[in-house]
Amino acid sequence: MPRLGAKYNVTIEVIAKPREEYLTDAWFELDLPVAPAVMVDDEIVVESADVSLEEIEACICRHQGIPTRQE
Repeated sequence: MPRLGAKYNVTIEVIAKPREEYLTDAWFELDLPVAPAVMVDDEIVVESADVSLEEIEACICRHQGIPTRQE
């Protein structure tokens, strides 16, 4: 993830907590996804599953309006 942050000049924020904390009412009130999850801006790329770096990179590119390697 830090590599993608540097490549696309975006801020990467990692939130790490015990899994149980992601299932509390306080967490749900934040309207954030359940871990493991990846968000780009307000878009949830994946929630409660793994995701490839390629999928994250494609989402970053969409949000920045630049073509991905597949386009």
